Amino acid sequence: MKITYNGFDENLLFEGLILPYFQDHEVDYGGVTLLNNNKLPIQYLKDKELFLGKKGEVHSISFSDGDRNLDVMLIGLGKKEELTGNVLRKAVGKGYRELKKKKPTSIGVYLNHVVEGLKCSYAIGRNTAEAIVMTDYKFDSYKTDNKKELLEEVTLLFDGIDEEFKNGFEEGISIGNSTILARVLVNEPANVLTPTDLAERVKNLGVEKGFEVEVYELEKIQELKMESYLSVAKGSAEPPKFIIMRYTGNPGGETLGLVGKGLTYDSGGLSIKPTKSMNTMKNDMGGASAVIGAMSAIAENKLKVNVTAVVAACENMISGRSYKPGDIIGSMGGKTIFIGNTDAEGRLTLIDAMYYIVNHEKVAKVVDIATLTGAAIHCLGHTATVGIGNDDEFFDMIDKSFNKAGENIWRMPIFEEYKELVKHSEADLTNVAGSPGTITAGIFVGEFAGDIPWIHLDIAGTAWAEKDKDYISKGGTGVGVRSLYYLAKEMAE
Repeated sequence: MKITYNGFDENLLFEGLILPYFQDHEVDYGGVTLLNNNKLPIQYLKDKELFLGKKGEVHSISFSDGDRNLDVMLIGLGKKEELTGNVLRKAVGKGYRELKKKKPTSIGVYLNHVVEGLKCSYAIGRNTAEAIVMTDYKFDSYKTDNKKELLEEVTLLFDGIDEEFKNGFEEGISIGNSTILARVLVNEPANVLTPTDLAERVKNLGVEKGFEVEVYELEKIQELKMESYLSVAKGSAEPPKFIIMRYTGNPGGETLGLVGKGLTYDSGGLSIKPTKSMNTMKNDMGGASAVIGAMSAIAENKLKVNVTAVVAACENMISGRSYKPGDIIGSMGGKTIFIGNTDAEGRLTLIDAMYYIVNHEKVAKVVDIATLTGAAIHCLGHTATVGIGNDDEFFDMIDKSFNKAGENIWRMPIFEEYKELVKHSEADLTNVAGSPGTITAGIFVGEFAGDIPWIHLDIAGTAWAEKDKDYISKGGTGVGVRSLYYLAKEMAE
């Protein structure tokens, strides 16, 4: 499916048309030639309260003109003064999803009146393009009876097409596709996306997008004394892969570090999960997919910033070599860890990755992102990502980046009493510190970040969707890709 834009060529014809409408709108679109002189029954819809233009509302109308049928989807934007990029993104996504059910071969998205609420043509182009790209995705690669996609082209229609609109459009396409890339990685079954396969895909992406990729094999990982990471990996027949991505857009400048949890499958180890909980454990590398997608977008858009990302990829499986509850293991950072539960494995891979990126890649700031704890879901459900951090200014930057992406984040506190919980009588630390679990897990990882500004993001509740909604597709959501991209963009010169 092709996505483009046009400044209203009179010869344009579409089988589907998306018309945004404000709650306080007085326009009936009577002058829009694309409607073939058909008049929209706006007042009738208002009187019947079938469509008022409220946020989240959609309403479909069909017109027939000889051999041609036109399906119009009205989408509500709410009040003009309350319009944001994410309101537009959600409205376009919902309308597009509903209109595709009509099976048009072409769709036009009329954006002229949007400027009355969202004044910036760049934001209009970017958010609309993002919405179309992300909503269009669905995971059906393994269906053998897939029918041919009927929709061939989507055109954004806007009279004010300028360089800002074009730049926003191109960026929206790029970061939308980078989000899809992350969704694909999460959705791939674990028998296909092994640590080895993930490493190969990242190598190919590096060549395609323009960032350096280095992969450490088992021998090098052992040489670095990543005992915590290796303890998780050793129960699997699949070898671990330590993946390093480096993008240099500002030589001589400081470097942002990204650490993504990369469990391509998590059985729970000897603390085995119930079957129902294992069905979606291919998504336990949602953090890895987020940093991979972000790196792709950062490099593709040639941001003037330096970013290094690492992923300690492995599986958490069961064998005679598996690590056990009650074990005491070492770590690259030198601290010993008491194993209270082998299903608290993600933090064990993250701490060696964290210590490595801080001490070997010399990053100035670092963010780790992981599907880490069920406690995150108990705290915030599936609506928001849990965040904690040691630097207010840096956290303010990530907060703004999440807001720009339309992704929710909520900061949790780090009290001294919580720090005491991760300590253990038999070792320096324990990988199971009890409640509040989402905070203590993050603090455990933060023990290896040193003194630099650090943020921990727990996406256990936001990395996976059980159903389609707005521009989110069922399965992997790609959460974090755009937020991390905007963080890097904020740091760019």
